[in-house]
Amino acid sequence: MVNLAFYEEKIRGYNAAVAAIKTRISLFGILRLVVFVLCVLCAYYAFTKASLLFAPLAIVFLVSFVMLVKHAVKLNERRALLKQLLFVNENELQILNGGLNRFEEGKVFAGDMHYGDDLDIFGQRSLYHLLNRCSTSHGRERLAAVLKQPLFARDEIIQRQAAVAQLVPQADLRQLIAAYGLLHKEEEGNLYSVGQWLGSGEQLDKNRLLQAIRWILPLYNIPCLFIYIATGNFIYLLAGVALGWLITGRHLKYIHQQHQLIGKKQEVLDQYADILKTFAAADAGKAFLVQQLRQTAGNAYKSIGSLAKLSSFFDQRLNLLVNLFLNSILLYDLHCIIALEQWKRKHSKDFPQWLQVVGDIECLNALASFAFNNPSFVFPAIAQGPAIIIRAEQMGHPLIGQGERVSNDFDPGAATKLLLVTGSNMSGKTTFLRTLGVNLVLAQCGAPVCAASFEFSPMQLLTSIRVSDSLQEHTSYFMAELKRLQYIIETLKGGQPALVLIDEILRGTNSEDKTYGSEQYIMQLIKYNCITLFATHDLALATMEETYKGVIRNYCFESVIRNNELYFDYKLQKGIAKNKNASFLMKQMGIIERGKA
Repeated sequence: MVNLAFYEEKIRGYNAAVAAIKTRISLFGILRLVVFVLCVLCAYYAFTKASLLFAPLAIVFLVSFVMLVKHAVKLNERRALLKQLLFVNENELQILNGGLNRFEEGKVFAGDMHYGDDLDIFGQRSLYHLLNRCSTSHGRERLAAVLKQPLFARDEIIQRQAAVAQLVPQADLRQLIAAYGLLHKEEEGNLYSVGQWLGSGEQLDKNRLLQAIRWILPLYNIPCLFIYIATGNFIYLLAGVALGWLITGRHLKYIHQQHQLIGKKQEVLDQYADILKTFAAADAGKAFLVQQLRQTAGNAYKSIGSLAKLSSFFDQRLNLLVNLFLNSILLYDLHCIIALEQWKRKHSKDFPQWLQVVGDIECLNALASFAFNNPSFVFPAIAQGPAIIIRAEQMGHPLIGQGERVSNDFDPGAATKLLLVTGSNMSGKTTFLRTLGVNLVLAQCGAPVCAASFEFSPMQLLTSIRVSDSLQEHTSYFMAELKRLQYIIETLKGGQPALVLIDEILRGTNSEDKTYGSEQYIMQLIKYNCITLFATHDLALATMEETYKGVIRNYCFESVIRNNELYFDYKLQKGIAKNKNASFLMKQMGIIERGKA
């Protein structure tokens, strides 16, 4: 595969880059140590020998040492970024080889979602797990929301498709977005407390007297500090420090409350700023959604970056020595809190939108990475008009590896309202239902689908495939299933078009009652604005095709016994399943005698 070679080449390149920069860091470390020793020696000789030659040399070495430290910081930041880029490519290669995605699986988003469990939307090896490349909480939540509530408006789906398609070839940019997100993880918490901070009001920024004092008093304290150093007279400095602490102390409770909300946020703010800065360089082309996001990102990243710096400065108050010295001489807390309040007044209305934009960027990045990894997948066509359309050629399940995946065509026809799908266990009925459902979810997210062609009308997705009982709610399996079937009918009464996927209902009753209940339920389903796939073992239901010609059609997945072995081709066929694999397998396993019916 071309993409395997792409990632393998990237991995080789980043491994070489990490090794090279590691060597540079070691060399600069040795050089920094040499310069520091020379600086100390020159300073020593300058003070002990009173030599005019050594004093300027000491200053030169000191400046050189500071520059080398700054360069070392940049090298270490670069190495950290390269390591994350290496991780991103190794992860993609692992996914393409059938391994687990090392981003989060999204189990926390499963909740009470009616088709989530049925279609494996969340959890390990789920659709979310396959798609997820999000490192921020807003990105993960946005991707989950897109899967839970797919788009219904045709124009919005087309815009999302165009945005995803525009980002697909920009692999380096997409990987940088993921790497910068991973570089600054939300280890110190998320940004939700910042929302509380934004709504907590401004108190000190509008106090003109305080604004003047925070500059006048430091201008008084600094000369007094030099007087104390030179003469030992501390009276003037003590007066200034006492006044400063008196003023700061009056607002100390408010300052502490503000720090609880905005403190320790540098890492996560840098994470969001770096994602926005990277996306601001994206090639938007004619994709309207990318153009919008890029413009907002370009306006936002500098402001969020400045808030990250302010948060970092504010955190210095946690250092006792720094806190005592800077607050005593410079009124440090007041400067920080007023600067933060000025930032708040300027950007508080825009900040929630910026967070949402980061979520949108990461969501698009995830969908574009999925499209890049699956070049054979197609962006579906979106039908117009009142008729419900869903048809596909060579449609497969995206969670099944290419080597194992079996594809099917699907075209129920304009008049068909319900497809009755029969077949034995393991023949592929349930997998086909899930295949159609998962691809519809992808289609309405604006992502490519696992098919050679796919056309659909935006519609609701209603399922009853994997129903379970609930000890907490004292609900039996049978009652849980009835509630799910009731929910489907009640939702269909709203009139919105829908795809209904039902697998083997009423298993908790006798065969006669099951057949009657299934017939009556099918008669209800065909009244509504939906297409239904109804999988069943009950062959008696197949006679409904004659009663409702053109409206109900029989399809099946057949098993084949060849050379005394059971085979499944997992191909959707017209008609009713005929082979009986249960009795055959029981004979093969010695459960019943061979030759017995």
